[in-house]
Amino acid sequence: MPETPNRQSKFNLQGAQFAGGLVNADSVNAHQIGGDITNYNQVGQTEANNSAVKTILILAANPKNSLPLRLGEEVREIDAALQRAKKRELFDLKQRSAVRVQEVYQSLLDFKPQIVHFSGHGTGDDGLALEDETGNVRLVDTQALARLFELFASDIECVVLNACYSEVQAQAIVKHIPYVIGMNKQIGDQAAIKFATAFYNVLGAGESVEFAYKLGCNVIQLEGIPEYLTPVLKKK
Repeated sequence: MPETPNRQSKFNLQGAQFAGGLVNADSVNAHQIGGDITNYNQVGQTEANNSAVKTILILAANPKNSLPLRLGEEVREIDAALQRAKKRELFDLKQRSAVRVQEVYQSLLDFKPQIVHFSGHGTGDDGLALEDETGNVRLVDTQALARLFELFASDIECVVLNACYSEVQAQAIVKHIPYVIGMNKQIGDQAAIKFATAFYNVLGAGESVEFAYKLGCNVIQLEGIPEYLTPVLKKK
């Protein structure tokens, strides 16, 4: 019985390499290959590999009328942690800074992330601090934020709120998202950066969210920083 092709391509094949040693286009002129090239074995595998890649979206906000944070260093350290991770090819890092409300939902629409990481200020019951059109603080209501994540619950697996007093938001969001990490009190820059770096280093090694959280807290403690009990993990 003839085999049914998975996909056909009419792209320029000069310089292409085909798996299984079937064809090396460096040694075959394009005119020698008549018609379409059909790849029966590799297409499904490639698509499966691509679908396994998880997008991490970092949303950062440090309004000009708020205390300055080392958000740039946090992003750099997260990126470096993923770059040196054993399974770094399974993660795609995206970031948006000085985020306003529109950038939050637009980024969720554009990237369809599996992990969302917020870096910035939190105020507990009053909400997370984004920016308004002038760069000043715009507090986002907790329930409104939770409903936003509910709309994207089919994509998002984990939310990290690396902001002071964000346990309130974590508790609301976890009703819709499997894993949410918040802070039960104020957290300093050093502890926040150490936790985030270790957390993504562990995820990049192929470990679970729960193990990454535990090791992230432990790294804070290993560094002699007394805030190792500040991050809290909520599970749906």
